[in-house]
Amino acid sequence: MCGIAGYHGLTADTALLQRMNDCQQHRGPDGDGIVTDGPCGLAHRRLSIIDVAHGQQPMDTADGRYTIAYNGEVYNYLDLRAELEALGRTFATDSDTEVVLQAFAQWGPEAFDRFNGMFGLAIWDRHEQRLTLARDHFGIKPVYVARVRHPRGDGEVLLFSSEIKPILASGLYEKKVNDRSVYRYLRFRAHEDGTETFFDGIERLAPGELLEADAAGIRRRMFTRLKEELLELATEQRPYDEAAAAEYERRLVESVRLRLQSEVPVGTSLSGGLDSSAVAVIINRLLNEGDELSTRSVGTRQNTFSAVFPGSINDEERYVDDVLDICTGHVDAHKILPTADEFKADLLDFVRTQEEPLISSGPYAQFQVMREATKHVTVLLDGQGADEMMAGYIPYYFVYLRQLRAQGATAAASELAKSLDVLYRLGRFKLKAKLTLKKTVPTTQLLAKDFVAAHSGERYSSEGANLKKRLVEDLFHNSLPSLLRYEDKNTMRFSLEGRVPFLDKEVLKYVFSLSDEAIIKDGWNKRVLRDATRDLLPESINRRRNKIGFTTPQVEWFMRLKNHFYSIFLSESFANRPYVDQAEVIAAFEGWVKGANDVDTMTFWRLINLELWLREFIDDHDHDADADAAAAEQAVHVKTDYEPNAGRSLDLVTSLGEDVRRYPVRTELFSRDDDLDARVLEHVDRFFAGLPSAGPEHEAATRGPWWFFLSEKVVAITQGRSYFVWDIKVGRPARVLSRYVTRTPAGIGLGSPFTMQLAIQEAGLPRVLYAAAGGAVGKVTGRKGLFYELVGNDISAIDGPTEYSAYPSNVSAKLAPKDPDAVAARLSAAIRERVPEPWRSTFGGTVIMDANDIGRNVLGSDAPGDRTRFEEMFADNPLGQGSQQTPMAMVFLRPGQA
Repeated sequence: MCGIAGYHGLTADTALLQRMNDCQQHRGPDGDGIVTDGPCGLAHRRLSIIDVAHGQQPMDTADGRYTIAYNGEVYNYLDLRAELEALGRTFATDSDTEVVLQAFAQWGPEAFDRFNGMFGLAIWDRHEQRLTLARDHFGIKPVYVARVRHPRGDGEVLLFSSEIKPILASGLYEKKVNDRSVYRYLRFRAHEDGTETFFDGIERLAPGELLEADAAGIRRRMFTRLKEELLELATEQRPYDEAAAAEYERRLVESVRLRLQSEVPVGTSLSGGLDSSAVAVIINRLLNEGDELSTRSVGTRQNTFSAVFPGSINDEERYVDDVLDICTGHVDAHKILPTADEFKADLLDFVRTQEEPLISSGPYAQFQVMREATKHVTVLLDGQGADEMMAGYIPYYFVYLRQLRAQGATAAASELAKSLDVLYRLGRFKLKAKLTLKKTVPTTQLLAKDFVAAHSGERYSSEGANLKKRLVEDLFHNSLPSLLRYEDKNTMRFSLEGRVPFLDKEVLKYVFSLSDEAIIKDGWNKRVLRDATRDLLPESINRRRNKIGFTTPQVEWFMRLKNHFYSIFLSESFANRPYVDQAEVIAAFEGWVKGANDVDTMTFWRLINLELWLREFIDDHDHDADADAAAAEQAVHVKTDYEPNAGRSLDLVTSLGEDVRRYPVRTELFSRDDDLDARVLEHVDRFFAGLPSAGPEHEAATRGPWWFFLSEKVVAITQGRSYFVWDIKVGRPARVLSRYVTRTPAGIGLGSPFTMQLAIQEAGLPRVLYAAAGGAVGKVTGRKGLFYELVGNDISAIDGPTEYSAYPSNVSAKLAPKDPDAVAARLSAAIRERVPEPWRSTFGGTVIMDANDIGRNVLGSDAPGDRTRFEEMFADNPLGQGSQQTPMAMVFLRPGQA
């Protein structure tokens, strides 16, 4: 397996090719190559599988006319080689790459339809000055293309690659979101239903499509009639019997045997479902039969890789174990146990790997499996494609029942009666939601109104009454393309080659030539596969009717990670996206946490995945290198009480001319169960006890008057005045009023339904309405802050959750502390009793400060003097709001300033 990249329409540009090639090194760590000729450039990364010693690319024909950059495996290459040798062609290597190249030289683009395998390739014809790109029949291997403006402005350039990142790295593509793809993704869960991608101007070749580029322009067409052939075969309806099942078994075993061709180790991805289990037991039978030629790449023991989730409803370990029991003596099993915490840690890597949003977190289980598999093997077989080929999903039953109904009510009724247990599993969840009277929240309610209006004409439909037509749709358009994308990205991320034995076009044609009863009969889907493996698989799997597959316990994980996801929904970037209504999303997520609505985690995942994708691939990433270095150093170095926070300063000269030094004191997180006074005194004691060892410069700086500053957050938290947002029961007035409040950066203020609800509870709805009316008048007359002046009750100090705050502040809203002046006086009295001279006599008092990067406000103090003085001492917010965990500070007026 490899990676290809290149261009058509430029003069020789090896630097561009190198940039593109470097982006997909993971696809081919075993070698690389670049070729330029005329307007074409080809780049290749190699993962050596067959003819490891040779087969380097780009590869030329002996006469130098054709050059290929090829990603894939053609499994019938030995038969094709023999045919080509009979036609007089000679070969310099044993690689399938040379067979593909020679086949094109012999037959032109018609060669592609002869290939049985997977490929994404580029071939340059020096004589005709023509570039040909092609993608295999099923689209197992990707080819992305983009037509961009020529850097000199005259004409256009065609860019292509195996991944999207090389096109982005070319410097010629101007990144832009495809809003239509975003809408169809959020609204219909569609994310791979055509040639468009989420990047405007970047497309993928369709399965079975080729593209030609030369001086006459760019042309695209299908090189195969596979879809049409399948529909034609479907009309034959050959009888299904034991002989047909035996023939299918023979073909499937041969397909697996072909995909074991390799000079590097081969293993099996085993989920515990029917499809991957069938592959595993077929390989086991070949091992038992002593077929050393076929199983040489497997070794004496088959390596299997399974994701398991002990204690979860998604766990399939018992089925995996049943397969392993069958394979006892010839298997080395590897079980991977993905966790929610690992998912959180890997989330950005996972999003980056997939390059485009996906509809669930399920493929993360596969991501984890591939990470482990690469330690043991280089090639991995799995069961992709069987569901779309043989009706593996529950909705196919409904399609088949409608088809039977059109043929006659009796047949439909009989099939329905035998499928009730399967259909019940689908219907029970919908019925349960209705019986619990959960609030219905349509997806469009979570989206920005202008965005919805702009795409109101979009529709998504699929064949509903013809089984094989629906299967063809899902094989090439609706379902399988996304699964193959996950497969390719996850395997290649870890330099693995994934092979899919069910996606053999001859095996598929045979299934479609049989009657529909080979696919569904008497409530059993995948009937021909079940019959073919009846003597190979344990009955627990062969007769299993519930399907799970490689997925994650998403509901359980989302509940565990709700704090993290809340911080994403509360972020400023999410709030500013033109696609979503942040307030509605937050309200829906709150309702989901409480079990009050019918929104599912798939909906929230799409919103989260889209936001993370936008951050990774679309947003500008102009970082201050020095700031990054400082943050990295801060992350590994826990600061002392005598150092500033990263990017901040200990010293400040205020606008009043006072020279002050502020020492941010790091603490553990506070909770409502903490004794505030005891915690404060502990850190005051530690600060003064450590001063002598901090150095004479610090001792000299602390000889002037000083004050103890404390964040209002910790006071409110220890008073029980901080609330998780999902514990705040938001009423309709709060939701309505919060819409009319200008959001401050990062969500501080009353622009959130949660903080507005707290304001209503604290001041009363009549007073909030009165202040809101006054605030509206203030806006007209140019008077700022009138709302807060009229509402009183320290409403201005109410804080909403902020993404950068340390947990639990990132998912909490809080009121102002109660009676902060009294808190300050109480703390000052305790501090005076504890600190030694000379600091006792120079202590000026305690200040309860509400400070952030936007402004400062003294909420409480027992220190004499104008409170503006103390606000000026925090003009640059030296404490920090997040991981610094410095909610208190010792502030000294430098000697000679009193």
